Amino acid sequence: MKTIYNLSSKAFVNSVKSPLRSLWLIALLLTSTISSAQAKISLEKAIELAKSNNIDLKIADKEIEKQTILKKTAFQADPLQVQYQGGQFNSADFDHNVSIQQYFPIGNITKANRQLQEELVKLAEKRKALSSYEIEKAVTLAYYQYLYGVSIQKLNSELNDIYTKFLKNAELRFQTGESGNIEVISAKAKVKEIETQKAQLEYDLTIYQKQLQFFVQTNENIIADEKTALQYSSIKEEGSSKAEVLLTDYYQQQISVYQKETNTYKAMRTPKLGLGYFAQTINTESLFQGFTAGLQIPLFGGVNSAKAKASEISISQSQLALDKSKLTLNLQQQELQNNFTKQQKALDYYQNEGLQYADQIISTAQKSYANGDMSYWSYISFLNQAIDIKKQYAEATHNYNQSAIELQFPTIKNN
Repeated sequence: MKTIYNLSSKAFVNSVKSPLRSLWLIALLLTSTISSAQAKISLEKAIELAKSNNIDLKIADKEIEKQTILKKTAFQADPLQVQYQGGQFNSADFDHNVSIQQYFPIGNITKANRQLQEELVKLAEKRKALSSYEIEKAVTLAYYQYLYGVSIQKLNSELNDIYTKFLKNAELRFQTGESGNIEVISAKAKVKEIETQKAQLEYDLTIYQKQLQFFVQTNENIIADEKTALQYSSIKEEGSSKAEVLLTDYYQQQISVYQKETNTYKAMRTPKLGLGYFAQTINTESLFQGFTAGLQIPLFGGVNSAKAKASEISISQSQLALDKSKLTLNLQQQELQNNFTKQQKALDYYQNEGLQYADQIISTAQKSYANGDMSYWSYISFLNQAIDIKKQYAEATHNYNQSAIELQFPTIKNN
């Protein structure tokens, strides 16, 4: 991964050539514009905003609303039949007949429809929970990606201080005749390298900010609070993980939907009751009226029986999909746990020993070089070693955070 360094803008402007100065000024203006309107927020606030702003979750809310409204369709009566008949159907006279007939579902069909719709509402809620989980993961990753950029920026500032002091010592030694001009030239080259990379870091940090803003889905230029601990603190879960609970709930709800769907198709095989009323004239005399009653019997119910069997097969498919997803999740978690342990050991080394060694190397080398007890090339070698340790610590922290977040939010694969 590319590591970039930082240093003060004043030194850069005074030393860099025109094309490079223009690039830096553009980056400075861009950063200044964004910084003037930036709002620092905590991770918890970022997740809260993302869940309230996210378009996918709003779509999921509409799906829940839609399925809730569809519960009113549980009672499904046939359309009202209104018929008029006129002519010589009783005698040579022209008579009239008006009839109204309505068929109603009987048996468990209304109950079955209502139960199916209730399960569809719950399924929509489970889908939203999965989307919310993925959003929380994405925001957390983007949040700590930004903090990583900030940590690299702070490291760059530290490196700038080190090399600035080195440059002053090199110039002093050259003026007193203790060393050659090569030390000054080398020091200036390193300082300008850091200055050049500062502009790149400004752009990278802007990219990280836009990524966080994208997942929160806000027009406000939000940034992560730099007071947040750089090391991510994962939440230890007892029993089943959140991912496993969400996955199980989703598939079990899907199974419940297919079960209710099966019951609905079976209930469709029951007859429908029809009630009617008619009024007519006989020999042009009126009004003669009466009532009718009847049944609609599904003699050919093979279609609904086949659909019921198909739904029963879907139940088995969902159960198999759940078993497969659980196995995949379990294997994924084992892999993520191994990677997390590896990254944690690396981070522990740098926190407990590596950083102390780096600080000691820099301090000792600077004193020895300033006192003339160390050659230029030895000083550069030790300085590079210490800097590499600090760079590796930043990378180790970033890798640890990524693995910790992935372990807490393993990818949920559902069909």
